[in-house]
Amino acid sequence: MLPLHPRTAQRLDDFGLRERAEKELILLRPLGYIDFLSLTSNARIILTDSGGLQEESTALGIPCLTLRENTERPATVTAGTNRIVGTRTVSTPNPQHRATPEAKRRRKAAKSARRRNRGTR
Repeated sequence: MLPLHPRTAQRLDDFGLRERAEKELILLRPLGYIDFLSLTSNARIILTDSGGLQEESTALGIPCLTLRENTERPATVTAGTNRIVGTRTVSTPNPQHRATPEAKRRRKAAKSARRRNRGTR
């Protein structure tokens, strides 16, 4: 799923990529914070260039691939939940195979916390 910022939607149109994107992804309108947090907290993996989302994914224990050459949030990489993959077009690596024990522990703790908040075990 890809919540589209209006500028991103315009770029898809400018470059003639909307049809291809719609075949590969579920394109969504921009989301408010609560809806976006709900979407990310239920994700199996997050692909982003956003520093804030890198931090959110670490707090939630969700594996993150950062589509940039560097990050201003190095703690997310150290925690093992974030991997910097760059911006070149290549096949996307599967972070599940390389998740560190700390990343797995964070994901399990975040999942348990979400269950407690919903009143289930």
